[in-house]
Amino acid sequence: MRPALEDGQRRWQRNEVDAAVADAALMLRDTGTRVLATLLDNTPAFVVLDEALLNGSQVHVPLPLFFTPAQMQHALQASGVDMLLTSPAQAARWPGLAWLPVTVAGEALMRARLRSAPVALPPGTAKISFTSGTTGAPKGVCLSGEAMRRVAAGLVQAMAPLDIQRHLNALPFSVLLENIAGLMAPRLHGATVVTLPLRQVGLEGSSSFDAARFHATVQQQQPHSLILLPQMLRAWCGHLGQSGQRAPVSLKLVAVGGAAVGAPLIHAAQALGIPACEGYGLSEGASVQTLNLPAPAGAARAGSAGRALPHVRLRVAADGEVQIAGSLFSGYLGDTTPVPEWWPTGDLGRIDDDGFVHLLGRKTQVLITSFGRNVSPEWVETALHSQPAVRQAVVFGDGMPALSAVLWPMLAGSTDAALQAAVDQTNAALPDYARIGRWTRGRADFSAGTGMATANGRPRRAAIWQSHADALDTALEPSNPPQPEPCS
Repeated sequence: MRPALEDGQRRWQRNEVDAAVADAALMLRDTGTRVLATLLDNTPAFVVLDEALLNGSQVHVPLPLFFTPAQMQHALQASGVDMLLTSPAQAARWPGLAWLPVTVAGEALMRARLRSAPVALPPGTAKISFTSGTTGAPKGVCLSGEAMRRVAAGLVQAMAPLDIQRHLNALPFSVLLENIAGLMAPRLHGATVVTLPLRQVGLEGSSSFDAARFHATVQQQQPHSLILLPQMLRAWCGHLGQSGQRAPVSLKLVAVGGAAVGAPLIHAAQALGIPACEGYGLSEGASVQTLNLPAPAGAARAGSAGRALPHVRLRVAADGEVQIAGSLFSGYLGDTTPVPEWWPTGDLGRIDDDGFVHLLGRKTQVLITSFGRNVSPEWVETALHSQPAVRQAVVFGDGMPALSAVLWPMLAGSTDAALQAAVDQTNAALPDYARIGRWTRGRADFSAGTGMATANGRPRRAAIWQSHADALDTALEPSNPPQPEPCS
């Protein structure tokens, strides 16, 4: 019988997981928990608690391990969390709390009662997903169980022809994309979920990714599917190219989302045996909305974000903004504004005659140069990312005579000459108004751990600008520097 869960130490059958879920639900009831915050690695304990909370009447607040103490404190208070559950090592960070031992799914954890006042939440709230905005204060997105189940069911329906029976979790469960598409959907489908400590899949917090360790784990586990952020796919491709290896033939789908991917990276990955397919989603839509799918599940068009999944309706407004309906969130934490039937995503895009969605950048991030030309920074960034020497790139230029860029190399030892060659090649394929006039090497990678990216990999443009403005020549200083914006 195919196991429901594997953690590298044990294979869990479905009835064993169900029994652990029932035990966790009993513990939550006995302790009178209303809102539970978990601060956990990717382990069976998270899987069991997440399912117990989804089936019950309590609210789950999964906290990323890379949140700063200030961000965690904000999330705990804003959500009205009355119970915190974490590992003994993490519990040591709060010596002032009265910790008690508890065992969940065979894992020794610690729980502490918090003296938080109840917080008014939108009706039906089952999960509060926090995304760290550029101001540093995480923003809470309230999600109902119905919305999350609708997305999971839509993914199962769309991917059924691929017969995916084994999914390896490569992103933290605190990231909504992995939580729903990499846990709820495989569980609903009856596939085996392979959940390993994040370090084992190459992730240290959110600030580094060891592509060699990741590849070794993928080779060992032989999954059918993975979910990656673009920078992870880029690093994996770089490792495979350098080492002369290919991806395991077991893979049927590697879904990539969180930021623009671009056709060159998709093609490069596929040439290395990685069945990479770009998707698109946002927390306000309970994660995934569109996805390219390989045969026999559907069709894929490199450079697009794929077609709408069964649970979503899409349209493009008169001003070019993509709007979604069908699996919307219930509201923002602390904001009583009703959620409209159609949610404005803030992304500009178009839908072609075959139903593929093409994203053209953020509505609020269109750059207007001092010569009056409108440029989407994501367009130029995607072109830079197609260069093997460039791992990450962020482009500026609002009010500037020419565009500038901050680049993070694929390899630590890359020379400035290699990065300049990448910029030259990119510029050669772009119109003059979209070319990079000046660039500088990043002082740190763009990640949540360095404060220069959100949890799902979106660059924090204001933070990156503030850290590099002195290196981008004051003559290019924008009249309107990037402002902190909430992430989705």
